[in-house]
Amino acid sequence: MSKQITIGNLTMGGGAPVRVQSMTNTNTMDTHATVEQTLRLVEAGCELVRITAPDVKAAENLYNIKNELAKHNCHVPLVADIHFNPLAAETAAAIVEKVRVNPGNYTDRNTGRTNWSDAEYEDDLNRIGDKMARLIDICKQHGTAMRIGTNHGSLSERIMSRYGNSAEGMAQSAIEFAEVCRKQGFDKLVFSMKASNVKVMVQSTRLFVEKMKALDMDYPIHLGVTEAGDAMQGRLKSAAGIGALLIDGIGDTIRVSLTEDPVAEIPVAYDILQAVGARITQPEYIACPSCGRTQYNIQEALQRIKAATAKFTGVKIGVMGCIVNGPGEMADADYGYVGSGAGKITLYKGKEIVKRNIDQKDAVEELVKLIENDRNI
Repeated sequence: MSKQITIGNLTMGGGAPVRVQSMTNTNTMDTHATVEQTLRLVEAGCELVRITAPDVKAAENLYNIKNELAKHNCHVPLVADIHFNPLAAETAAAIVEKVRVNPGNYTDRNTGRTNWSDAEYEDDLNRIGDKMARLIDICKQHGTAMRIGTNHGSLSERIMSRYGNSAEGMAQSAIEFAEVCRKQGFDKLVFSMKASNVKVMVQSTRLFVEKMKALDMDYPIHLGVTEAGDAMQGRLKSAAGIGALLIDGIGDTIRVSLTEDPVAEIPVAYDILQAVGARITQPEYIACPSCGRTQYNIQEALQRIKAATAKFTGVKIGVMGCIVNGPGEMADADYGYVGSGAGKITLYKGKEIVKRNIDQKDAVEELVKLIENDRNI
């Protein structure tokens, strides 16, 4: 389990729920548009909102955005997204609850250099510490958290020279910044290994966690497949990468990166969390695909059941075609709706039969009554 940190009024890690976040795609200088999109994200269930701050003026405007949100009684923690510009990060760190910096471009610039001696490599690490010192001091002063966000597509020349464009390089880049922060007494940190390649994202995150453990570190982890795309492909890539790590017990906050309205990311995030059992926010349905043994319209029944039971958060319902596999396959369900003959349904509570051979036109209503009676609704 990771250590717990606070980001504004939000806890992360250390047994807190896996937090759902997203990022605005508006112009940060357009206060109205950014506030409006942030409010829609929060209404959809977003718990942290990241906003890009490409320069000092944009970083300064985060103050106006934050004040406008407060007028709407919205106090969601804001995260400033920084690339290339330490001064923008330092400005934002005094305003918002968290800053994200990329170790591949926060202190390094592309010079074309390919060879680094051990002494030069160590000197560069010391230079990183010097350049990070002011940002760390501001974060300490204002209680601001920091995400060290490694990107597969923007590793520094120094890392590339020794590790190449690899999962090892991503993990090592983050570890170096973690050690810089630890030496300066700052540990309000979150880390991420982002890649558009699902395998690289998973491998680098697992490797980073191993490296942390070896160094007695336990910082929270942010998960996401960056630039996942849109539609089904974007959702499947995100589910594959994020889900695999959550099943490993890795991950304290997630962002599903879709080339869509950011609000569309939020239900996908909650669906992933629900699917792996990391955060239960809706009912769960175990339903067989049916076969020739099924003697009722299971597809129609499933849709009716989902509509009628959507209010029962956390309830697991099995919808099965017949008794051959039904009771066994839905063994961990709270309730079962199982075909038992032509147009007939048998209801289960756990593994026990409650009512046999109910006419299918009445069975959904009977299922709802059963759940409501158990819950004293």
